[in-house]
Amino acid sequence: MTRVLITGITGQDGAYLAQFLLKKNYTVFGTYRRQSSRNFWRLHYLNIHNKIKFIPADVLDSTSLYRALQESNPSEIYHLAAQSFVGASFDQPLYTSDVTGFGTVRILDEILKFNNKIKFYQASSSEMFGSEKSSVKNESTQFMPSSPYAISKLYAYWQTKLYREAYDVFAVNGILFNHESPLRGLEFVTRKISNEVAKISLGISKKLELGNIYAKRDWGYAPEYVEGIWKSLQVKNPDDYVMATNESHSVKEFVEKACDVAGISIKCLKTSKKNLRPFDVNNLQGNYSKAKAKLGWKPKTKFNDLVKIMVEEDIHRWEQRLKGEYLPWDAGNS
Repeated sequence: MTRVLITGITGQDGAYLAQFLLKKNYTVFGTYRRQSSRNFWRLHYLNIHNKIKFIPADVLDSTSLYRALQESNPSEIYHLAAQSFVGASFDQPLYTSDVTGFGTVRILDEILKFNNKIKFYQASSSEMFGSEKSSVKNESTQFMPSSPYAISKLYAYWQTKLYREAYDVFAVNGILFNHESPLRGLEFVTRKISNEVAKISLGISKKLELGNIYAKRDWGYAPEYVEGIWKSLQVKNPDDYVMATNESHSVKEFVEKACDVAGISIKCLKTSKKNLRPFDVNNLQGNYSKAKAKLGWKPKTKFNDLVKIMVEEDIHRWEQRLKGEYLPWDAGNS
């Protein structure tokens, strides 16, 4: 059986990727930080927690990363661990740089020491395009990062390309545009919307408070994107790939559709300056043509269906909670 190591396995993408690889009969190892509270709810939610081999490791600690390589002896590494919330990066720029930027280099460096034939996937981000003015972004679009998070991701992106070209590591950058699901964290705007709208529809909450509702993003469905991640390591030669839906929608559109699904009025929406970022990107939309041509990958779930999936799942969760039923979940435990 093929052995694989996933950093960031407790996050949205890590959990869905682990589920996907287990179905393909991979032996899945996943890292977690020993000193942090173990936030495994997504893995329990997918009912795969007992199928994963966990290894304590930290991207800030090179020694722990090498031990993780020794224990897992993987053919493939999917590096998803990061400080991944753009807003928080403005408050924690040094920490974000160390984890999201330098953490990637630590792993690549340990791969060189252990086995440079390991295939490596780096989770890059559409945020790297930042304030670049073209309406649609692809692999050739200039990067103009506009947050500490995006700058850190761009540093990791270039280091990944360097290790590919200078050290012959099979290293791939996946430039994924926003991809959402019921497993998204509450700090992300889509999940904040679906969770709060669900609560309002059940009489638990009265308002949804947001910042910039006119920002537009290219939103896809996360379980489909992990297939693209996997496909990027199955080709003959390593490369970099944009994964997106080729369309963008505003935060306000997301709220409107969410309210429609929940059967409530959009009058519950309130905007507040305290929820604004110091700098925000107005529009991000990708072009997945290369991924389609080279990997045979394309998104399937449309925007309206994505919103419906998320809102209905959060309504279901809160209904269960009100009945006193337990389920692995973030909002119900906060």
